Amino acid sequence: VPHPRRARRRVAGLAALAALAVTAPLAATVNATGAAATTAAPSVFAPQLVTVDTPGRADRTRLQKLGLDLTEHAGRDYVEVLLHTAADRAALRAAGFTYDVRIENLVERGVEIAELNEAYAASVDVSPLPSGRDTYRTLADYVADMTTLAADFPGHVRMFDLADPTLDGNTVHAIEIGADVDKKASGKPTFLLMGLHHAREWPSGELAMEFATDLAQGFGKDKKITRMLKRARVLVVPVVNPDGFDLSRTDGEYVDLRALNDADPLGGTGTVLATPGQAYKRKNCRVVDGQDIPDGTCRLTLTSPGGFGLGVDLNRNYGGFWGGPGAAGPVPAAGEVEAGVLDPTYRGASAFSEPETQNIQTLVRERQVTMMISNHTFSNLILRPNGVAPTTIGPDGNPVGNAPDEKGLKALGARMSAQNGYLNQNSWQLYDTTGTTEDWSYNATGGYGYTFEIGAHEFHPPFPEVVDEYLGAGEHEGRGNRAAYLLALQHAIDTSKHGVLKGKAPKGATLRLRKDFESPTWESSFEDHLDSTITVGRKGRFSWVVNPSTRPLLQARPIEELAAEPFAGETIEGGTTEPLVGTVDHEYVARRASDVLRIDLDWPTPDDFDLEVYRKDASGELVEVGTSGNAPGEKEQVQVPDAAAGTYVVRVVNYASVSPSYTVEVGQYATRSTFTDGRREKYTLTCEVGGKALATRKVFIDRGQVKRFDLERACR
Repeated sequence: VPHPRRARRRVAGLAALAALAVTAPLAATVNATGAAATTAAPSVFAPQLVTVDTPGRADRTRLQKLGLDLTEHAGRDYVEVLLHTAADRAALRAAGFTYDVRIENLVERGVEIAELNEAYAASVDVSPLPSGRDTYRTLADYVADMTTLAADFPGHVRMFDLADPTLDGNTVHAIEIGADVDKKASGKPTFLLMGLHHAREWPSGELAMEFATDLAQGFGKDKKITRMLKRARVLVVPVVNPDGFDLSRTDGEYVDLRALNDADPLGGTGTVLATPGQAYKRKNCRVVDGQDIPDGTCRLTLTSPGGFGLGVDLNRNYGGFWGGPGAAGPVPAAGEVEAGVLDPTYRGASAFSEPETQNIQTLVRERQVTMMISNHTFSNLILRPNGVAPTTIGPDGNPVGNAPDEKGLKALGARMSAQNGYLNQNSWQLYDTTGTTEDWSYNATGGYGYTFEIGAHEFHPPFPEVVDEYLGAGEHEGRGNRAAYLLALQHAIDTSKHGVLKGKAPKGATLRLRKDFESPTWESSFEDHLDSTITVGRKGRFSWVVNPSTRPLLQARPIEELAAEPFAGETIEGGTTEPLVGTVDHEYVARRASDVLRIDLDWPTPDDFDLEVYRKDASGELVEVGTSGNAPGEKEQVQVPDAAAGTYVVRVVNYASVSPSYTVEVGQYATRSTFTDGRREKYTLTCEVGGKALATRKVFIDRGQVKRFDLERACR
């Protein structure tokens, strides 16, 4: 049923209001020295979107150290960054980065988007979306739409509240869709779809809500949807972070000037000037670790530019290797510019310290979530575990390697990307991240998990682009993310990818599948568990689709061990270089191929060099084959696997060192394949009647396996 359009707000005079809120926009050029120059000083209230040049992985690592607001839009030689203040721009220039300004003034762009959305809404009665919406939802709209779906389709849609209210007192709502949804769980697998971990990423919630609407309306009418919903439950949490989203969405209107208009002596203009940046808020409403805030006070967090700095990045707060690369700690490391708790990727006081992530943790713990997608914006990417490069040395002292299910994860990602046109890649290929949603859910349960980065250009683009992202456009018209989500749902019910427990038990008995374990963080671990239940039907039989019992973290993974000594190599001594801009290239000719080419960079002072390694191709062009950009004081090393014979260029980068010299050791090594120690893990299956466990079994099950149990007598 199309959602009735809300009374539209007038946008007359928006451009004039925006002009009062900002001064001359920044016009960035690159001068003869390679540094970004400005022709006009921007207002502190003129956030920009810029494309930063990062020719190598070391540059990208160095950029992460600056504590700036990196987007998920990145390529081989660039990363897009949101600059909130003049201090952000100064930090970028001081670090020697060059960049192009893509959106000069995001405040003015917000006004332009509002006008475009108003024009689109006026041009259509309803949009082609399942809901018919023609503009972005507010938080109240999401609640109303979920309530309406549950009321209109009571047989197969139910709305429920997640356990933990947010810091600002909001309830996080979810909807569950499936045949006989109000009946007790009987063993069907779960597909979990989420949006709005990050407040400013409005399309991520819209697409989740549209898919929920699509399924609700299609059940009983669309044969494919009906068939899948009879075999699965779909959980949709469109707004994981309601506190942050509510601020971003209301301040992002730039119209009617919000609730303070009546008290504003300037007739609303002062309100715009006071809250210019909430539209690009990223995090939740945490102000001080471990301390709640009075309900309704998150809007007062304006001491951070537009509410940007304060809070926890929820997509770094999950337990999967929490506290590792790509997630900022509470205190910047010595020599780093990283902003500690104000950093855009601040991970929080501990794994799952935030109520929003605790809500998702509970959902995953209590269900057999065989498929999970967390929606974000922007970059047109489908990202899969792991979040750090496979050569990264993990907490166990071994290379992290690829996910054990890399082949299957990549294949499903490719099928989904064929529908929406996105790039299918590992998460670390964007940049290193730890504590993300899918890294925890996959490594804790074995259920496949992905991040979708929706849209090509902006965090919340004009609404017609949201329509195109859901339904597909151009060569992907008629497919888009709708078709990708349907493939994900198909995977959730594909028993060749999951285990199945079958058997007999007394009708009405509760079957419980539990596992207690330690989930590793980057430096320690925390007590974790999975605990899901089903109720045996009146025929006394059950069929329960479950994730494999052995977590990916425990499975053996291949690693390569280097020989004790290189069979060829060279020692290179270097002299003084200039900090920030000093680079020196050294050539090394490998006369034969090697399993691994290893380059070590050492220097006598406890400061910071970086290392980049290139190979010359047939045309003489340099192709990057490895980089290392560790924290100050940590020496640099690059390992190039399967290194072909040829000429390599070792580039020494003086990031922040006063050392009078350095040493480069180049070695060519043979390797032998070995495996990390893997082990099998079991579930505990119990059959309970009246709250009492009457039968217990230990269960090992792998993907594609079926295990049968007769608990009829033991559970009486």
